[in-house]
Amino acid sequence: QVQLVESGGGLVQPGGSLRLSCAASGSFFQINAMGWYRQAPGKQRELVAGIRSGGSTDYGDSVKGRFTISRDNAKNTVYLQMNSLKPEDTAVYYCNAEGIHYNGRRISTDDFWGQGTQVTVSS
Repeated sequence: QVQLVESGGGLVQPGGSLRLSCAASGSFFQINAMGWYRQAPGKQRELVAGIRSGGSTDYGDSVKGRFTISRDNAKNTVYLQMNSLKPEDTAVYYCNAEGIHYNGRRISTDDFWGQGTQVTVSS
């Protein structure tokens, strides 16, 4: 199993910055891709940014040029630097990781999710 613990959310004014962190722990062989998703009230969960173990990245169109995803493979931790925040960035941000683990019967590759951290952009 993989446990994901997020930190760094909070309240920030428009134009401000926040940095989210997500650390993976538990019993697993390897963490592959990691990423951040967000869900605003009344909306579907959407991809914010993703990063593969080799370092290649993907970003949602609405955050390109403002957000930067990075990871520390030695610490199994992913970061999301959010700059020039806008009110429409307000959402619960969820960490996601693809992990290789033993599920009790066989080695399996599964998606794991954190509990979510609230980001509110408001003056």
